[in-house]
This record gives sequence, structure tokens and C-alpha cells, in this order.
Amino acid sequence: MLTFPLRFPSPVAATLPSAAFLLPALTRVPLRRPLPRSNMSTAAAAPDSAASNAAAAGGGEEGGKEAVDVLVQYVVLRRDLADAWPMGSVVTQGCHAAVAAVWEHREHPDTAAYCGPDNLDRMHKVTLEVKGETQLKNLAEKLQAAGVRHKVWIEQPENIPTCIATAPCPKSQVSSFFKKLKLCK
Repeated sequence: MLTFPLRFPSPVAATLPSAAFLLPALTRVPLRRPLPRSNMSTAAAAPDSAASNAAAAGGGEEGGKEAVDVLVQYVVLRRDLADAWPMGSVVTQGCHAAVAAVWEHREHPDTAAYCGPDNLDRMHKVTLEVKGETQLKNLAEKLQAAGVRHKVWIEQPENIPTCIATAPCPKSQVSSFFKKLKLCK
């Protein structure tokens, strides 16, 4: 696993004065290596295939190298809304949920690594879809029961649940919840 020292003053400390107490403990932030570009289409087509490919290629710890477990944020949109609303409105719902999930879990080490200055240009997101509100609520219940950090975005003032976004987390820990869902088209 690669680690890079944080540069002080940290952007986290500048924007989150209450999180400044975390900085002495986080003098080194582990970063996960991104998948090679050639594997990205495979990873997008099968959300958990990249983890299995990385494990197979790395064989666990081989020669002191650790298997890659990329940090990922899943965004799940409702297909029924994508068929009824303008595309921009649906995309906006996903953006709201993704930002809210990151903000609510901003002090978690995985979120700090995902948004860190050395990893900012290497973010991994997977955008999936469910048929409608019932499936979205069922997924939210499963994530809640398993303790997966996430945000259900509820559009106001209409009070319509529109999408779910997970907080950034290792793909191996959450991909099983999303493997049966389709990529959003």
C-alpha cells in the first residue's frame, strides 16, 4: 500500500476546523492504486470483477505487495425517474446524494483518502439504477442493516426518495450489495 505524507496546512484542516484534532494521527494517508485504464471498462461492466481480477493478479501478498482494494463511491438512481424527468434533473439528484454522503462522512479515514489531494483526480464512482422507489428503499434498508455508510437523497419539498450514494469505501466491502444492479444508461 502506498502512503504519502499530508502536507500542512491540510485542506481538511482549513475547511474543517473541528477535524484538526485528527491531523496528528493522520500524518500518513494510505492511497490505493487505481486500476489501469485498460481494466476500467471491465470494472464498469461488472462492479466486483475488478476486485477479483486484482486479487487474482496480485495473489494476495506477493513479494511484499498488497492486493489492490480501490476506494469507490456507488450512486444508485431510480430508472422510473430517469424515464420521466429531464436527464439533468436526475443527474443533479445523484450529485446531491454523492456530495451529501461525502460531507456526512468527511471525518472517516476512507473519505479523507478518497478526497485527498493526491487521490482527487483518481476517484472511482459506479452509477447504477433500480426500477423504482420500492427497490431504492429495499436497498437502503440492506445498507443500513449492514452498517454501510450511505445517504438516501430525498428531494424536497416533494419528499421523493430519488437516489442513494455510499460514502467512499473499499470496493471489497460493499460490491456484493450492488452486483445484481444494472449500470445506469
